[in-house]
Amino acid sequence: MTHRNKAAIAGIGQTEFSKDSGRSTLHMALEAILQALDDAGLAVEDVDAVVKMGANDDIFEIDLLRSLNLPNLRYFNEVPHGGGAACGTIAGATAAVVAGMADVVVTFRSLNERSERRFGESSVGGGLTHWRQYNLPHGLVTPAQWVAIFGQRYLHEFGYTTEELGHVSVLTRKHAATNPHAMMYERPITMDEHQNSRWISEPLRLLDCCLDTDGACAAIVVSAEKAKQLRSTPAYIAAAAQGTGSRAEMMTSYQRKSLAHLEESEATAKELYRVAELGPKDIDVIEIYDPFTPMVLMQLEAYGFAELGKSPALFHSGRLELDGDLPFNTHGGHLGEGYLHGFGHIVEGVRQIRGTAVNQPDGVNTCLVSSGVGVPTSGVILSKEPY
Repeated sequence: MTHRNKAAIAGIGQTEFSKDSGRSTLHMALEAILQALDDAGLAVEDVDAVVKMGANDDIFEIDLLRSLNLPNLRYFNEVPHGGGAACGTIAGATAAVVAGMADVVVTFRSLNERSERRFGESSVGGGLTHWRQYNLPHGLVTPAQWVAIFGQRYLHEFGYTTEELGHVSVLTRKHAATNPHAMMYERPITMDEHQNSRWISEPLRLLDCCLDTDGACAAIVVSAEKAKQLRSTPAYIAAAAQGTGSRAEMMTSYQRKSLAHLEESEATAKELYRVAELGPKDIDVIEIYDPFTPMVLMQLEAYGFAELGKSPALFHSGRLELDGDLPFNTHGGHLGEGYLHGFGHIVEGVRQIRGTAVNQPDGVNTCLVSSGVGVPTSGVILSKEPY
């Protein structure tokens, strides 16, 4: 017995993405949640559960309870590990609904990353605790520096240059350029612009790194039966899963046998396909977590869309274009639309299933969404119809 197609995302909400929201993360979270409830045709008083990302450590479920004037929450939970938690909130909400512990579950991410908290800044302030004591003294103090180790190894092991990273940036920005919601709307880039952008931490240049963004997204999870009775077209949850891989650390799992592939994503992919009873060839659209370009290449392989070391060929072939057979990051992703720890990918996945996205390919019946990399992670497969 599995949860396949027993729950659905019935409503989505999203604020604007900006460099300065001018309001608190709680304010934006409420905006997105109210929009998602309205999208589903639900009332505030229908909410009885919250599953939040641990990264939203400035907003607790009781803050939402007070702000929405709810009398009680009968289920609440929190998923840790930053961006790895995005689809994990959908997994937790699905489990609660299928188990009968909740009826209407709010999931969300709200962040003032540009104007308040800069996730790309030095982490020295966190102190020499846990894994930090081994990495900070050697100058590995930012996410870009942590990920650069994996990226350098991938390029070395398979004989690639940084131009392969550039293809990821160019295509993602191409899709963002036609998305009015994106921070990089009407701002595509060329390969020359990528190659001439300044170094951040080799092999990563500025245009290999995600955007600093203010904004919020929300999604409402209900049972499949309830979703059919609501206002908007549901996106059925064919599968939702989490994975850790072995010897895991927070973006610094350097003690593994190989740094050229992502164990967490491989474990998540295996479970997703098992539960959904689908395979990579059954996926119509992919929304891949793109904090840094090397991690996109490695995820495409982990989720079975290319053999190990072969994902750059997907960009050369045109398969990932909007008119290709596997459209990729149709909204512009973290590199072009905005970075909200992967929640924008979930919202876009729902739009793709509904057929309402700005960049909408034809014939979308399934969409795979992945979450953060280099950390314990999660993923979800959405479907247009239960099967």
